Amino acid sequence: MVAGFLLLLLSAATILDYAEAQEAYNRLPDYFKKGVDLALQQINSHEGVHHHFLYFKRIFQSDIDPGFHVRYVYHNFYLKATNCPKGTVDSTACQFRNDRPLIDCAVCYKTLAGEVEPNPKPYINCVHKPSLTKEMKTARVDHCNIMGYSSGSPTLLATKGLNVD
Repeated sequence: MVAGFLLLLLSAATILDYAEAQEAYNRLPDYFKKGVDLALQQINSHEGVHHHFLYFKRIFQSDIDPGFHVRYVYHNFYLKATNCPKGTVDSTACQFRNDRPLIDCAVCYKTLAGEVEPNPKPYINCVHKPSLTKEMKTARVDHCNIMGYSSGSPTLLATKGLNVD
């Protein structure tokens, strides 16, 4: 009887995790959702992936809006495997699996009028969380900073130079 109660409790917690994660995804602004969707497309394109993945949790996000309908986005988040097979269209019946590691994703990209721009090419880096090192995290941020600078980053344009006369 105790085992049955624990199973029921675990199932309820899994459903609650799913509902909370989907609510968190739904609360994201559209320009952050686009990055999550890019990461999900990349994960689902791998042949070795057999389960349906969903957005789980935000780690860090930032964006710069320099005007003219342009936005630079950086988003670091977790994806989590579900019990549904890869390719599932309606994920409402899917429950998160707790026997698989989280996937830590970092994406950065430029949007124009709400759409992801092809240039500079969006950067999508997803790694199983246990394999992610501090060096890998630093490399992600460095890559996104360089990507932004090479496209005329608004942070460079917004800085005030020193007059040396």
